Amino acid sequence: MLKQIFNKLPRKTSKTYSDESSRVDSSRAAGKSHQRPQGAAASLKRASSSAVFPASMVSGIEPLVPFKDVPNAEKMNLFVSKLSLCCVTFDFTDPGKNVAEKDVKRKTLVELVDFVACGSMKFSEPAILAMCRMCAINLFRVFPPNYRANGVVASGGETDDDDPMFDPAWPHLQLVYELLLKFISSTCLDAKVAKKYIDHSFISKLLELFDSEDPRERDCLKTILHRVYGKFMVHRPFIRKSINNIFYRFVIETEKHNGIAELLEIFGSVISGFALPLKEEHKIFLWRVLIPLHKPKSLGVYFQQLSFCITQFLEKEPKLASIVISGLLKYWPVTNSQKEVMFLGELEEIMEGINMVEFQRIMVPLFLRIGCCINSLHFQVAERTLFLWNNDHIVNLIAHNRQVILPIIFPALDKNIKSHWNPAVVNLTHNIRKMFLEMDEKLFISCHTNFKEDEAILISEAEKRKEAWKQLEQAASLKPVIGNTAVLVSPLMT
Repeated sequence: MLKQIFNKLPRKTSKTYSDESSRVDSSRAAGKSHQRPQGAAASLKRASSSAVFPASMVSGIEPLVPFKDVPNAEKMNLFVSKLSLCCVTFDFTDPGKNVAEKDVKRKTLVELVDFVACGSMKFSEPAILAMCRMCAINLFRVFPPNYRANGVVASGGETDDDDPMFDPAWPHLQLVYELLLKFISSTCLDAKVAKKYIDHSFISKLLELFDSEDPRERDCLKTILHRVYGKFMVHRPFIRKSINNIFYRFVIETEKHNGIAELLEIFGSVISGFALPLKEEHKIFLWRVLIPLHKPKSLGVYFQQLSFCITQFLEKEPKLASIVISGLLKYWPVTNSQKEVMFLGELEEIMEGINMVEFQRIMVPLFLRIGCCINSLHFQVAERTLFLWNNDHIVNLIAHNRQVILPIIFPALDKNIKSHWNPAVVNLTHNIRKMFLEMDEKLFISCHTNFKEDEAILISEAEKRKEAWKQLEQAASLKPVIGNTAVLVSPLMT
């Protein structure tokens, strides 16, 4: 059985891994000369292992030996040996295949997790290399097309309640992720040494895994990437840039990715650590990345995380509120009522913290859009819009700028009262009209008078157009038809 495991081990590696392995072997050989025999049984077990395990993997230490049975000087060599054992991969689509070998690997991974968690020794450079290599072999993979396609369906706005797909290899993948997390978080890991192996290539491969359909894997990746961002400061600009590129491709090209919510959640904590005043790079990220993320149809999947990132930015620099509202108006979902309700909720949250100066910059286009939402035939949109007047801060902003706002939305309020089909919306509209009347009766009467005058002008212009068309029809009917001349047909003749 063990021969089958090690026959699967890769015999050829890159130059870097080969050089490091030779150093590991030499260090193991040196340690072996100082090792004391542990009795006849141990000697027999050590001798028998040489026939089973390849010499390059053993170097005098059997991977299945527990850590407690070797001296401290040999534990790091045993750690590398056990990592090499875990480089064997199996097919988990068939549960009945290689059952014993899979169990050996699982037990070895559990033992490695416990060893790293105890934090008893500083990790050597060969150990760091072996860990990165083992994680790369087990974790870094390309998802098959049908796997990715199913993930797209699950991330859509209308089918996000469907059950996600779960990777059959997760019992082993989970242990590898747990081992990597504890390894990166360990105080025994020297970041200055580890950054040579946990490099840009390694991080890029980790980011590619965020497109996994399995939510458990994405959750582990989120925690690991957050630890990497915190521990390796030299990699922070690269991580931000790489995540930005994922967002760009998602918004502009594909609108298909399973890990947008997790990546935004990571960025939420990153934004909270931005120093003040905000760098231009961070403001560009807000305008070019976060605001356009409101555009895709699958917004509902990651809306909560996106809204949190926007809020973090505004807490850092409230002057950005008018820019954010301008962006929301630019990507306003005119034909998607569910998204419109979400936009209105986010709009209220932003307006709760906006100051008077920023509000006045954006209030005209904002209330033109609010007026359209008030008249929406979808009762949830109209109702959610009218609920804005339940917010005391928003009402205060409106009251101070009523001379501009009331003339904009008065026609929408009047139209709702006359013709909206939903009784609840009509009642809310009556309440808001009453609020404006009590706020400034003179202005309300003036707006009502102006609205009636404008309505009379529109009716008069409509009658003039109708009369002009009648005259054209009459003149055309009296003119004789010659050749291919177009004929104006009277509605009564059809």
